[in-house]
Amino acid sequence: MFTNNIPWLTALILLPLLAAFAIPLIPDKDGKTLRSYSLGVSLLNFGLTITAISSGYDFSKTDLQFSENYSWIPSIGLGWSLGIDGLSMPLIVLSGLITTVALLASWNVQKKPQLFYFLMLVLYSAQIGVFAAQDVLLFFFMWELELVPVYLLISIWGGEKRLYAATKFILYTALASIGILISALLLAFYGDNVTFNMAELSMKEIPVSLQVVIYMGFLIAYAVKLPIFPFHTWLPDAHSQASTPVSMILAGVLLKMGGYGLIRFNMEMLPNAHIIFAPLLLILGVVNVVYGAFAAFGQTNLKRRLACSSLSHMGFVLIGISSFTEVGMNGAVFQMVSHGLIAAALFFLCGATYERTHTLMMDEMGGLALKMPKTFALFTTSAMASLALPGMSGFVAELTIFLGVTESDAYTAAFKTVAIFLTAVGLILTPIYLLSMLRVVFYGQSNEKLELSKFNLDAKPREIFISACLILPIIIMGLYPKLATETFDAKTVEVNSKVRSVLPIVVQEARLHYHQDNVNKKLFPAVLINTKIN
Repeated sequence: MFTNNIPWLTALILLPLLAAFAIPLIPDKDGKTLRSYSLGVSLLNFGLTITAISSGYDFSKTDLQFSENYSWIPSIGLGWSLGIDGLSMPLIVLSGLITTVALLASWNVQKKPQLFYFLMLVLYSAQIGVFAAQDVLLFFFMWELELVPVYLLISIWGGEKRLYAATKFILYTALASIGILISALLLAFYGDNVTFNMAELSMKEIPVSLQVVIYMGFLIAYAVKLPIFPFHTWLPDAHSQASTPVSMILAGVLLKMGGYGLIRFNMEMLPNAHIIFAPLLLILGVVNVVYGAFAAFGQTNLKRRLACSSLSHMGFVLIGISSFTEVGMNGAVFQMVSHGLIAAALFFLCGATYERTHTLMMDEMGGLALKMPKTFALFTTSAMASLALPGMSGFVAELTIFLGVTESDAYTAAFKTVAIFLTAVGLILTPIYLLSMLRVVFYGQSNEKLELSKFNLDAKPREIFISACLILPIIIMGLYPKLATETFDAKTVEVNSKVRSVLPIVVQEARLHYHQDNVNKKLFPAVLINTKIN
């Protein structure tokens, strides 16, 4: 009973934020005290997250838990409304784990350590705020708050072209975020009652034509964040210039905000519009998988290749969301968690390799396996997880999504066959570009021009520990996926059931308008006309 009365979510959001503002008061010359302090705060917050979930969270419920509602700015209707369910809880845990290991990975930061750790803690707070917010204005506030630290972390601690990459990132994401605000206002002011509370918004009966407009606003913002082709071009630039800890959080957590937003807003609140857009999202997901895989082939920069790989793997999230099946929905959420761990591990090991070789160009490396056997083993294990080796989480996620699309009765056999075939092409390409990456970097002739340190060349205990913190959950989830799926299964089933309950109505209306009213063809009925409902 005592734990139920604690405002857990408020504490999880405010602890890193308040701790960040205490950093300027900490005397520190070389940054050692600051890094220990920041890591301690992150560990404490992650520990509180695990404590709260283990002591009071019910995995079988689909309703919001740990709900908190306080009036924040009554004049504009903004409330401090928080809560978590099966969609947000796994991502909050993922955020805590990856941010904590990212802070441990930033152990050698010497440039402006006060500002660096301040931004990292603010970013941690904003991540939890995005996933816990149950007020759409609060969600938008946290979404925007998250952009500022990432921009500064790239522009100050990035590579040679850091200003270009940071500016491109902020322009893409900030401009696209306007879609969230516009759609939120349209939702809030429609009908008799003005509200920004997500639970109340989801109960509003909104006409399909307005749902489509609102859906598009949200979709633009989440398409950039996920990212969805062709709104993806900021991602390789951001990753190639960002420091290792920032790349870990960017790939491990921030991309998942796009998938989370699509499920939370586009599916759960706008099911009728989602049915109209689902075939398009499935097509874009297939494009992501195939295009990302081909784009990875053309990258000689190690980080850019991994960034294009992320683009490909996030396409599976779109496919799962568009499948209209419980299995596909489970696979989409599983893929977000799985890819978060895998991508964070790969980008960390990429950074560790860069610290030894001082280059990200793969053709300048070679023969590192003999000189860095531990790093080679960890890198290979993470790459195997990324290419969906059986026994690892990537295999379970992608197989589940495949099964979800195959079992779907919302698409014709011809449509599913083409989608599955093209996605399979992307799957075949994935091991090719990942194994070729390992071959070029770790095998072959050594580059004598590389100025490799003769001492401490291989992975240190701290780096092995960081890698283990990410790889062990990948293996555990691969061998026993129920450990992860039981945390979100009830919620994904509910969301999918809500969409399927209106599926026959929307399809029949689309067929009717397709034949009788050319104006309504703007709502993509030409795609819907190919669906079948049993």
